Amino acid sequence: MKPPECRIWKANEVSMLRKYVLHIRLLACAIAGAAYVADAQDVKAPASSPSQQGTRPSADGTGERGQSPQLQHRNRRYQLHSADVLELNFPFTPEFNQTVTVQPDGYITLRGVDSIRVEGQTLPELNDSLRAVYGKILHDPVINVELKDFEKPFFIVGGEVGHPGKFDLRGETTATEAVAIAGGLRDSAKHSQVVLFHRVPDGWVQVKKLNMKKMLKDANLNEDAYLQPGDFLYVPKNTMSKIGRFIPTSSLGLYANPGVL
Repeated sequence: MKPPECRIWKANEVSMLRKYVLHIRLLACAIAGAAYVADAQDVKAPASSPSQQGTRPSADGTGERGQSPQLQHRNRRYQLHSADVLELNFPFTPEFNQTVTVQPDGYITLRGVDSIRVEGQTLPELNDSLRAVYGKILHDPVINVELKDFEKPFFIVGGEVGHPGKFDLRGETTATEAVAIAGGLRDSAKHSQVVLFHRVPDGWVQVKKLNMKKMLKDANLNEDAYLQPGDFLYVPKNTMSKIGRFIPTSSLGLYANPGVL
C-alpha cells in the first residue's frame, strides 16, 4: 500500500485554519449561552404579594400599579400642622427653652438658629431636625419636644346622609361607622358606590370606592376601610333621586275603589 502523502501547509493557510477553528468555538459558546438563557426564562419569578404592589390613584378608584402607597395605614404617628403649639425643653441648656407655633407656611421660628419647616413631620422627625440645626451651635444637644396644642383629628361625611358635616375622629372608626355617626343613609343614597378620599404627602389624593350595600347585605365588613384624620367620605345620589324631580307628578291621580277596599 502506498503511504499517504504529507502536505506542507503554508503560513497563510495555517492562519486561516486557526481563524476557522476560533469561529467554530465562538459559535458553540453562543449556542450554549442562548440555551442557558432560555432555560432561565422558563423559571417563573415568585409573585409579589398585594402588600408589595402600590397603586396609583385614579379617577375610578381602581388605580394603576406601582406609584403610591396603599390606602390604609393604621396607627400612624401624628403629623404636625399649622397652628400646632410645641414646647421645646433643653435639659442641659435651659436658656434655649421655648414655646413655638407652627406658622401657616409650615415653619417655626427658633431661638438662636434659623427657622425650619416642620409641617408634615412626626415628633421623632422633628426631634431629629432640631438636633441637626442646634448641633451647629451646641455639642450633642438633648431636646425634649412636647405637643401642647394641636389640630384635633376629624373626618368629613358628605352627600346622602342624615347629617353631613365635620366630625371628631375618636379612636378607630370605619367608613360604615362614620356614616352612622353622620345620621345614616338617606333613601336617596347610592350606597353601592360610596367614595373615600384620603390625602397623602406630595399632593396625592387616594380614592377608594366602597360597596356598602354589599357589605351590609352580606353582613361582611372585611372590606370596610378605617378612616384617617382628614378623610372625606362621600355618598352619592341614586339614579331615581337624580331624575325624580324631572318626572311630572301633578298630572298623576290616585283613587280608591270602595268595592275593592
